[in-house]
Amino acid sequence: MIRFQGRAACLLLALCATLSMGIAQAKKTPQQQEPEAVPGEYLVKLKPNAAFAKMSELTLSKSFQAYIKNQIYDLNLVVIKKPVFETRKSVIETLSQNPYVEYVEPNYIYRINKTPNDPLLGQLWGIVNTGANDSGGSAGTAGVDVDAVRAWDIQTGSKEVIVAVIDTGVSYNHPDLKDNMWINEIEANGKAGVDDDNNGVVDDIHGANFVEATRPTGNPMDDQGHGSHCAGTIAAKGDDGVGVVGVAWNARIMGVKFLSANGSGTLEGAVQAINYANKMGAKILSNSWGGGGFTQSLKDVIEQSNAKGSLFVAAAGNDSNNNDANPTYPATYDVPNILSVAAINNKGSVASFSNYGRNKVHVAAPGVNVLSITTSGYQSWSGTSMAAPHVSGIAVLLASQEPNLNGVEMKQRIIATSKPFSTLKSKVKSKGIANAYNALTNEIPGPDLNDPEFWSKQDQAISSEHPYKDKANVEWTITVEGASEISLYFSKMDLESGYDFVSLYDANGKLVQKLTGNNDESYSNVIPGNTVKVVLTSDDSLSKYGFDITKVAFR
Repeated sequence: MIRFQGRAACLLLALCATLSMGIAQAKKTPQQQEPEAVPGEYLVKLKPNAAFAKMSELTLSKSFQAYIKNQIYDLNLVVIKKPVFETRKSVIETLSQNPYVEYVEPNYIYRINKTPNDPLLGQLWGIVNTGANDSGGSAGTAGVDVDAVRAWDIQTGSKEVIVAVIDTGVSYNHPDLKDNMWINEIEANGKAGVDDDNNGVVDDIHGANFVEATRPTGNPMDDQGHGSHCAGTIAAKGDDGVGVVGVAWNARIMGVKFLSANGSGTLEGAVQAINYANKMGAKILSNSWGGGGFTQSLKDVIEQSNAKGSLFVAAAGNDSNNNDANPTYPATYDVPNILSVAAINNKGSVASFSNYGRNKVHVAAPGVNVLSITTSGYQSWSGTSMAAPHVSGIAVLLASQEPNLNGVEMKQRIIATSKPFSTLKSKVKSKGIANAYNALTNEIPGPDLNDPEFWSKQDQAISSEHPYKDKANVEWTITVEGASEISLYFSKMDLESGYDFVSLYDANGKLVQKLTGNNDESYSNVIPGNTVKVVLTSDDSLSKYGFDITKVAFR
């Protein structure tokens, strides 16, 4: 994420991305039970007396209470989309009684395994995580990803969906992006140097540039790399034998630049950038930037995107901040279509830098050592900037699958279908990781059975001093006889973020987890064996509350 600093009139932004290479291995799509069908889609055969010549699309839509996706005239068939919460059985029974209908069938899926041939797929742990090490050498947890591989068997994205990457621009000639760039046909087919579509920007073929807000141009070329990195995660072209693949293989990427080469931008530019995306038909607005205080003008233009039915995806921020207590903008504006995203590592824990908030931050997504496109090739960067595009990509898939959904409905779906993960229960509203497959199928996942909340428990009473001392180095040892795994419950933890730490070691002295900042009402990572050593260390600056451990879960 890029962060605003200073006054709203001239908001400076600082790039959050840090470099390193991420490594994971590709895997094949799991076999799925029962005959698959595209969620919510049905083929409806019309009776001869309901020929298309006698039936308008509006009449059919009202009669079937459904979105008309396609009309196959010579076969007298209509392909419809129904809300996926309606069961297959009830849809078929209801529509079969309609006087226009001869029969109804699910839109079954016939497929080969749709894993793409992009050579760097194996390094995209956020898309497919097999538990291999990331670029920092840290072993991950298999399945901690956005579940894109299974989703691709249902939907890979559509050129009907426009996603605006509001950032430092987009490298629109890059081999992995050029085929998925939005094209403003009026300008592309118009006269050079003329505002052919009268939208206030000349020659805006792939988007617009608002860095010089009083003199916008039609060239959103990325001169920094951040926007291209985000665009690659959202919708790098898939199955083309080139580089990486985005969460959505197909989309129309609108480059909307208001951040300069040094990562700075203004409120004026931000407002114009969002306004442009609204006017030019973006369904999803991806925003990996933030900062400053509350401004009504920015809130107003985001509310316009809500009125247009768009989704506004926002990075939660990189300050290790509780956004419930200390708002971060634009992620915490009270606008219904804003979907705020925290960053996780490849084990599923909230990244040490990521903002969080069980009410104001909605979902988590991969944001540590994420490989994508830059202006100098492919690099792995970290930040909530890298997490938000994963969710924007999921939104592209969802909008492609169910184009009748508005932004608020997409937000609600992505939150409700997130995969629960024990380390996220107190960190984000969904208590889990955004999941592309669940979003497309509207599948509400069951609880995380590896969550220590479901294990046996015993009371424990270990606390630091309140507040703890400067230059502290204090140890405690906890043993649960007969346990093979244990997890500590911190009823309260408040440490100076990034300077004071609680470190957890197993019986062999291996570091399992290093905690800092606020971790109230949360379980630790799972410690193998029956013993854990807890070590509190601090510097000599600010001493905060410390911690209380009140119980131990074990199995």
